[in-house]
Amino acid sequence: MENQKNAKRGPLSFLDLPESTLDFILMRLSPIELYTLSQVCTYLRDKCQSDHYWENHIKHKWGRVIGDAAYKEWELHVTAAKEGNFLHQPTNQNGSLGSFVGSWPNLYLGSYLDDCNVLNGQRSNRFMMALYFSLECGRFWFPAQVYKGLMIHHALVSYDSQSTTFQARYQSGGWRLLGKNIEWDMVRIPAVHSPPFVMHVSDCLDSLKPEDHIEVQWRGNTQCPYDWWYAVIGHLDSCNGNENYCQCHCSDTLIVEFRQYAEASNMRRVRLSRKNLGEQGVQLGGYYGGIRKLHNEDEIQTWKNLFSRQVQITSNNLNEF
Repeated sequence: MENQKNAKRGPLSFLDLPESTLDFILMRLSPIELYTLSQVCTYLRDKCQSDHYWENHIKHKWGRVIGDAAYKEWELHVTAAKEGNFLHQPTNQNGSLGSFVGSWPNLYLGSYLDDCNVLNGQRSNRFMMALYFSLECGRFWFPAQVYKGLMIHHALVSYDSQSTTFQARYQSGGWRLLGKNIEWDMVRIPAVHSPPFVMHVSDCLDSLKPEDHIEVQWRGNTQCPYDWWYAVIGHLDSCNGNENYCQCHCSDTLIVEFRQYAEASNMRRVRLSRKNLGEQGVQLGGYYGGIRKLHNEDEIQTWKNLFSRQVQITSNNLNEF
């Protein structure tokens, strides 16, 4: 009897599945599978292109390198597309679109979309799906921070799907190529919300003590954006590192040690004022800005790995002579 009812009803369609079952299946499809299924019919197009599924894919693949700043920049482009304001944005002849922030000379590019046509029509309503494919195809240059040598640069980063690496550009007297074939672990979400030309407001100065790991802003002159350097808080000369009598945490002077330099180097130790909340210039050149205390062991280990890599490169170069 039951078989007769099923025969009259016909074969079960994919669309006849309960909503929860359909959702379970769609959540487990790859991006290409999800996009392909969206071409079947209007119902599956609306279903498969919804932000609910694509947000999951973005977090899975891109969650380590894009943060709030990248999402906000993408939202600016999407809003401009929906409102038809591309003509009022700084585009060039190729139809690219950039988001500029600040005023001269502290003007910097917040993000860059190689081809704003990717947001024409319905695609501007598919926020997460459009973002995913713009990232995957390398069209969207998003704001991030890149480890380079022994410092971190603010940069615009684009993905190369062929090499599964990144290329990056940074602002230094114009937009320059920072590097190609940059590995995933050399790119990170901006650790603070301060723009490249703005000094970070430190919230840890009073509590810093010897052996605390920090990142400190530095720039060569006041027309340059800040980079971030890794350092460790050191002891005052009067302390001699004697833990039983150490009062360094009570001093108004902070000893910032760049242990990537040799002991004899005049770049090894810098004296900064704990009470000075503004930018501080030093005798050897350059200006120091805000300080960020590192609590995350993964961040500290990344810096240590960079030191090991830099020492190995230096040793190899010396062996060539």
